Amino acid sequence: MISPIEWKDGYVRLLDQQALPHSVTFLDCRDYRVVAQAIKDLRVRGAPAIGIAAAMGVALGAQTLEAKTFDAFSKDLCEICDHLAATRPTAVNLFWAIEQMKKVLNTHRDASVVELKAQLITEACRILKEDIEVNKAIGRHGAALLAEGQTVMTHCNAGSLATGGYGTALGVVRAACEEGKNISVIAGETRPVLQGARLTVWELQQDKIPVTLITDNMAGALMRQGRIQVCVVGADRIASNGDVVNKIGTYSLAVLARAHGVPFYVAAPRSTIDASMSSGDGIPIEERDTGEVANVLGMTRITPENTVIHNPAFDMTPAQLITGIITERGIFRPEDLARGMLEC
Repeated sequence: MISPIEWKDGYVRLLDQQALPHSVTFLDCRDYRVVAQAIKDLRVRGAPAIGIAAAMGVALGAQTLEAKTFDAFSKDLCEICDHLAATRPTAVNLFWAIEQMKKVLNTHRDASVVELKAQLITEACRILKEDIEVNKAIGRHGAALLAEGQTVMTHCNAGSLATGGYGTALGVVRAACEEGKNISVIAGETRPVLQGARLTVWELQQDKIPVTLITDNMAGALMRQGRIQVCVVGADRIASNGDVVNKIGTYSLAVLARAHGVPFYVAAPRSTIDASMSSGDGIPIEERDTGEVANVLGMTRITPENTVIHNPAFDMTPAQLITGIITERGIFRPEDLARGMLEC
């Protein structure tokens, strides 16, 4: 299993996902600002992984604080939290993880600063460990939906690389394969940053799970030919009504799946559900640099100069297009999500 994030000897080690698939390179972060920049630059990406990285960034920054009192320490730590929270706006796990770190701070307000620093490291490592356990539970529940010999279509990367390990959407595939089922995957390339082509294909190849890469505009044709039996994707934020925000192109895939009678599932942990959002319409959609579209991976320009470019990183898939949402607590219809997860 790939470990994209770890706390190692007092610093944060990240697998540099911008270097994949050409090289396996690690980024050793000894400053929380480096962690923040890694999140901005997609060196670490995927909603759960972003949350874990942010938590570790908070713990890392805390170690350098020189404050002697709780109030001074809390003030300085909140500035670190704000810096990390400003990195990316859509994935709710980022904000969830930072709030978890703040809760630990306030729970131990009577402890010494030395003890507080240790508690923050412990919590960040706990969030990482818990994420892996949650992913495995998602995998167990989701594996029951996949039958022997099926081909699963996925979009972007929702595997070990996007989490603390094991994965959400790819965790479902991984669990089914571990049960002995013969499952294959079709991965969309996921323009413009090509997370499917670069990351999902590489990750599945490491586990020797059969995978075929297609361009994003081929999915409908393959569904019409009966070559895709089920779709499983991840999520960056889920509203309480079951609307899902995920990598741009997810909505189009869901529309195609509905048109061809292909079940469309979303796999995500509870931390991706935003109870404050009654629908997906209010979820902020990150607009990224136009150079991601104008150039292939920042290198070869593929469009004329001065081309007007729109580059939203995510889109919203309405709940009515989603067959079910696979969580660590089971599989829910979108309309049952709030009662099944948020009210537990």
